[in-house]
Amino acid sequence: MLPGSPATPEHPLGRRYAYFAVGTLLGITGGLNNGLLTANLPQIQGSLGLTPVQGGWLTAINAMTSVCMGMLLIKFRQQFGLQRFTRVFLVAFLCLNVFQLFVHGYVTQLIVRGAAGLVGSALTTLCFMYIMQSLPASMRLSGMIIGFGSSTVALPLARVISPLLLLDGHIQNLFLFELGLTLAALASVGLLRLPPSERFQAFERIDFLTFALFAPGMALLCAVLVQGRIQWWTTEWLGYAIAAAIPLIGIALLIEHNRANPLLNTRWMRNGNILRFAVVAASMRILLSEQNFGSIGLLTAVGMGNEQLVTLNLVVVFASIAGICVSLATLTPNELGLPVIASIVLIGIAAWMDSHATNLTRPANLYFSQALISFAALFFLGPMIMIGIFRALARGPSHIISFSAVFGISQTMGGLIGSSLLGSLQIVREKFHAFQITQALTTTDPQVVSRIRQLGGAYASAIGDPARQQAQGTSLLAQQVTREANILAYNDVFLLVAMLSVVLTVWLSGYWLYHKLRGVNPLAEELVAVQRMRQTT
Repeated sequence: MLPGSPATPEHPLGRRYAYFAVGTLLGITGGLNNGLLTANLPQIQGSLGLTPVQGGWLTAINAMTSVCMGMLLIKFRQQFGLQRFTRVFLVAFLCLNVFQLFVHGYVTQLIVRGAAGLVGSALTTLCFMYIMQSLPASMRLSGMIIGFGSSTVALPLARVISPLLLLDGHIQNLFLFELGLTLAALASVGLLRLPPSERFQAFERIDFLTFALFAPGMALLCAVLVQGRIQWWTTEWLGYAIAAAIPLIGIALLIEHNRANPLLNTRWMRNGNILRFAVVAASMRILLSEQNFGSIGLLTAVGMGNEQLVTLNLVVVFASIAGICVSLATLTPNELGLPVIASIVLIGIAAWMDSHATNLTRPANLYFSQALISFAALFFLGPMIMIGIFRALARGPSHIISFSAVFGISQTMGGLIGSSLLGSLQIVREKFHAFQITQALTTTDPQVVSRIRQLGGAYASAIGDPARQQAQGTSLLAQQVTREANILAYNDVFLLVAMLSVVLTVWLSGYWLYHKLRGVNPLAEELVAVQRMRQTT
């Protein structure tokens, strides 16, 4: 139905299996490019001697290049075709993978991580296109859900395999693994090509002006969200960045609003249903930061490293796969709202469970709660994608570019907002709890004196001076105070996520119940329009 997408002929069974395997490989490859960076950022910083600010830029540049690429990639394959689309991005990334093996440095990593964000978007697109070829006609839209799901599963999968890759302590193994994945992906798409697609003159000159304004504006917002928590929000340049981003994005949208054939259809994007879709999609990413930031941060605070989290991440991987399977099995166009509400409820329950953490909390204590969140993260994805796709297709294939922009921006920015919001709250609450605990500790308290003496006694065999033993005991007590304050702060973070889940559940439940009592399907008109389009094509 869509120009730039491959034809969908009937394939033999063996070829369909091959298409599914190649699509899964492409999705995991694209997801691991970002997942390996997220999972091993401290190791990469240590290997290259980077500061936290420099490490933050590696995360920021990856988000910068991926946040707006969806809309351009659609037009690229519409004009130049799928084969050139595949070769350009995979071969370029392969060259960069080889380059980083021989040139080690901060600038090299910035270039590679920026390219990874771009290529990740391209590989996710190729992933669901390949998987759609493996499915019967009635299920082909499900290929898009599996494609996005494969990229999501890649992050916990990266945490599972990272300890094995870094077993000997060489960060070079990560780069070799990325190179191997890229070679495998390039070989696979070379051996099994997608059917041809329609091509036409898609780009207009003014498209590049819009992108030249819109992309830097979004990139500045990404930089602010990543670096705000690291350098703190009162840093002067963050204000200048926001001040520059607003007019850049505003002028770009103003240009698009007055175009006959816009790249971004602002009239459709400002529709109440689309704004609600974007808010819910971004809110879900904020809630899901409970896992990527909250649970991992909590376990790190109690002394757990990637090696101790392998089993937990395996649970997350299997729960995510279960979420995809159940979502596909229960997906019905007439009830797309209920799975989203159910997912939010599951996240809220899991966050409330995690909010009771102590210094004795270990990965095994989080298996069930994190499995709930992982299941919900993929269970909601199918209905959300279907809602957006139906609303876009009902207005015509040209609106798919606007849907891609809305969905991609909401997911990327929602994830960044979630990490920055929860991270900032954790820092503030840690300071608060540390102050509260410290106020209760005085050197006149016999229990405090006994605790310092006990902690300092551990150094009695190495340090004979009682004064130095006491200093060491005081230092260890301060570390314990910091650890306890961090744990309490993470509990506050989890409670906030649970409260946000309640608010979002009440809002969406009210919206769903309002239409249910009236006997109205909010997507009725869109479903009729899409069905008519299918019959026409």
